[in-house]
Amino acid sequence: MIRVLLADDETMIRAGVAAILATDPEIEVVAEAGDGAEAVALARAHRPDVALLDIRMPKMDGLAAAAELRNAMPEVAVIMLTTFDEDAYVSQALSQGASGFMLKAADPRELIIGVKAAADGAAYLSPRIAQRVITQLNGGRLERVAPARERIKALTPRERAVLALIGKGESNHDIAKQLHISEGTVKGHVSTILIRLEAKNRVQAAITAYEAGLVAD
Repeated sequence: MIRVLLADDETMIRAGVAAILATDPEIEVVAEAGDGAEAVALARAHRPDVALLDIRMPKMDGLAAAAELRNAMPEVAVIMLTTFDEDAYVSQALSQGASGFMLKAADPRELIIGVKAAADGAAYLSPRIAQRVITQLNGGRLERVAPARERIKALTPRERAVLALIGKGESNHDIAKQLHISEGTVKGHVSTILIRLEAKNRVQAAITAYEAGLVAD
């Protein structure tokens, strides 16, 4: 069962998202918060697998809450769920260690897919957001190729193989299956990769894989 914390200052939005998640028997909403500070407190109490955070909330916004969760409970995957898709928000969310960024206007099925991906250790961006990130990466990519390739020199061949699959958006389960190793081994490799690349999360690691040429366009 995937345990989810839902935080949004609009009661109707929370009810709608909770109703969507309730349609999947593998997902359980264990707590709901109306602001960022409450979300952090409830996360400490309930230890969810995934935290769905709105960006604009009172007392503490979703970005600040994501940073708090990243520092205190790095095992909790954070997905930003918002109406707004401005580039600044996407950049801030990913820099704060978010595992995903989704829009409230997206297909309800996408929400379930994103939660399951995050719970399985994968990164997830709404298709509209993902396309914009790729476009931004392509602009000035040549300037980042050499530094990225230098960073991945610290990785073993196996770690590079894992990083390439992270870059493709594969989950730990899928990586284990493709490389014929256990999920526990994959998790160990991922932890080492993040440390050696000085990446806060899988999204940043995936960007490095893309810039270093480990992922084909």
